[in-house]
Amino acid sequence: MSARIIDGKATAERLRGGLAARIATLGFHPGLRVVRVGDDPASGVYVRNKDRAAAAAGFDSATIHLPADIRESDLLMLVADLNIDPTVDGILVQLPLPPQIRPNMVIAAIDPAKDVDGFHPLNAGRLASGQPGLVPCTPKGVMHLLRDTHGGGATPLAGARAVVLGRSQIFGRPMLQLLLAADCTVTVVHSRSRDLAGECRRADILIAAVGRAGLVRGDWIAEGATVIDVGINRGADGKLVGDVAFAEALPRAGAITPVPGGVGPMTIACLLENTLEAALARRGVATG
Repeated sequence: MSARIIDGKATAERLRGGLAARIATLGFHPGLRVVRVGDDPASGVYVRNKDRAAAAAGFDSATIHLPADIRESDLLMLVADLNIDPTVDGILVQLPLPPQIRPNMVIAAIDPAKDVDGFHPLNAGRLASGQPGLVPCTPKGVMHLLRDTHGGGATPLAGARAVVLGRSQIFGRPMLQLLLAADCTVTVVHSRSRDLAGECRRADILIAAVGRAGLVRGDWIAEGATVIDVGINRGADGKLVGDVAFAEALPRAGAITPVPGGVGPMTIACLLENTLEAALARRGVATG
């Protein structure tokens, strides 16, 4: 048997369609500002895709492109201005930043109520303590995919054994918290873990996010497991590949995300979802 391919593009399109329908009923267009510093190529692709998706869904979205040699103090002044701008509901400062700028300083300067990346320490703390807040977009997108995949299946998320390969602040740790909130039994493995392959084989849900092309081999995957590949790597032929050896995984997994076309589209869709949630919260409107 071959694994079912989890279509992130289709799921993201449905999510964006729902957001557009909700915005059409409002008397305003949620305001999103993305700050891009320098000319990182990957950031440029992401920002262009975001601009198109935001415009199509009815957001008031704009990108502020700054030179790579901007001073940290000037960037912080811009963030302060966006914090108090009543037309701005969401602020995203695109990473990576040039070496003269400390990312943690910039993230901490963003108003937590407008932190649509979900990286501010206050939002991270809310997530860890089970309180409502803005959630990082990629882990949030993964949860959408998992609920779509398991919602009506024989293996519900509650009680499922989930393994997260990677412990980064921007993905692995918030992913752990979201899985715990969904009543999964969660293990986080990383570069210092013993027996990576053995830990992965015990997973009903395996989520790989380490940035190493083809690290997860087919025999690391339990029969019928759901595999979410968050990795984006450039192969020797120039094509994008994930952290999972896709061809090896197909005959073993029950469902798997491709790269590209899996998790990536969900990140932008969830950025827009966060922006709408932030806009409604700022106006005291229920998000449900």
